[in-house]
Amino acid sequence: MPVVGPRSGDAIFASAERVNAELFTLTYGAIVRQLLTDLEEVDQVNKQLDQMGYNIGIRLIDEFLAKSNVNRCVDFKETAEVIAKVGFKMFLGVTATVTNWDQDGTTCSLVLEDNPLVDFVELPDTCQGLHYCNVLSGVLRGALEMVSMKTEVTWIKDMLRGDDCYELQVKLLKQVPEEYPYKDDE
Repeated sequence: MPVVGPRSGDAIFASAERVNAELFTLTYGAIVRQLLTDLEEVDQVNKQLDQMGYNIGIRLIDEFLAKSNVNRCVDFKETAEVIAKVGFKMFLGVTATVTNWDQDGTTCSLVLEDNPLVDFVELPDTCQGLHYCNVLSGVLRGALEMVSMKTEVTWIKDMLRGDDCYELQVKLLKQVPEEYPYKDDE
C-alpha cells in the first residue's frame, strides 16, 4: 500500500462536506447573543466561549489528524505553521500567518486577515470587552492540549474593535510528556 503524504489545507477544504457559511455565522452569532442574555457579564461570556471552544478542540483534533495525514510535528514552530496553513484552512476556509516569534520559540502570533465568524457582526458599546471569537482561542488550546502542548491563547487584535487584522497570541507553557497507560514489557 503506498504511503499517503500530508494533505494541504486547500485539498482538505475542497473535499470536505460543508455547511452554508451564512448559516454557520448566524448560528454562532445567536449562541453569543444568548450567552450575553443569560450570563449578562461580558467576562463570563468570554470564559464560556473559551470553554466551549476548548471542548470542541479536544474533539476536533481527531478529525484533523485523521483527514490531514500530517506527520508528528518536531517542535512548536512547525505545529504553529501546520495550524495556520492546514488547520484554519480545513475548518474555516482561511489561512493564517505565523509571526512575532519570541527568542525561545515558545510564543507566536497567528494573524488572520479574514474571519468568517464575524460576517454581519457589529459590537454595541455595551460589549466592548467581548472577545466575540473567543471560541477560536479555546479550540486551539483544547486541540494543542490533546497533542501534549499546554498553551495559553489570547486575543491581541480584533477587527471588531477597529484593528487592522485578527491576531491570536499562542504561548507554549509546557510540553507534556506522553504517558502510556501500562507497561507492556512483562
